[in-house]
Amino acid sequence: MSKLEALVLGIIQGLTEFLPISSTGHLYLGRHLFGLDEAGLFLDTMLHVGTLLAVLVVYKDELFEILKNPFGKLAMLVIIGTIPAVLVGFLFSDLFDSISKTGTTIGWEFLVTGFILWIADRVKQGAKNMDNISYGDALFIGSFQAAAIFPAISRSGLTIAAGLFRKLDRETAAYFSFLLSIPAIAGGIVLQAGELYSGHVEAISFSSLLIATLASALCGYAAVVWMIHFLKTKSLKIFAIYVWFLGFAILALQFTGVF
Repeated sequence: MSKLEALVLGIIQGLTEFLPISSTGHLYLGRHLFGLDEAGLFLDTMLHVGTLLAVLVVYKDELFEILKNPFGKLAMLVIIGTIPAVLVGFLFSDLFDSISKTGTTIGWEFLVTGFILWIADRVKQGAKNMDNISYGDALFIGSFQAAAIFPAISRSGLTIAAGLFRKLDRETAAYFSFLLSIPAIAGGIVLQAGELYSGHVEAISFSSLLIATLASALCGYAAVVWMIHFLKTKSLKIFAIYVWFLGFAILALQFTGVF
């Protein structure tokens, strides 16, 4: 893997982890484009380390609050919102691993993501802020996060949409979505680290890994901050149109045997 390829993959991961367009689906396409389909678990782990660092910086105050008051409402909201993804991941991990490796369904998954974004954008504006989120809201949003275990179903897209369905205001929907990403990304890193420990680690230069991780972190930070402000006044439909275009393009390429 060249340094340029590492940079591009880092940018893809950083931006698409927090924009509602699916980071896993885009990384799959990026690796396929570069002929790096077997490049790997270690690379994926470090890319996710980068995005985790980004969101930790953005939410440092909230994390300190959780550490100071681990049984407070904010901590409970995050825990309850994380439970569905943990259960689904534990019960169906083998199924989703096999789907992720083949990539045969990602075109359809992009289309599903676009449909949910389009419907959510048409929901009447809610007024709930972080002070008004209930535990039921957190569980509902977390249930949508669990569906994002499919590779091209956007985690951020579904959790933002779920927040809008529960009448959170648009900024809060994005804010809570990204807060929930912290245990989701951290859990994924832990699982990947376990697989790395028991398996083969591909040879990638330190400089390429560093470039990929830094690019992921910097672009991830920019994406989180931008997306929260974007949703205050802008529509999700632009993202829906993008993933629809991508999904139909992939299906067409699969139909013709090119992809």
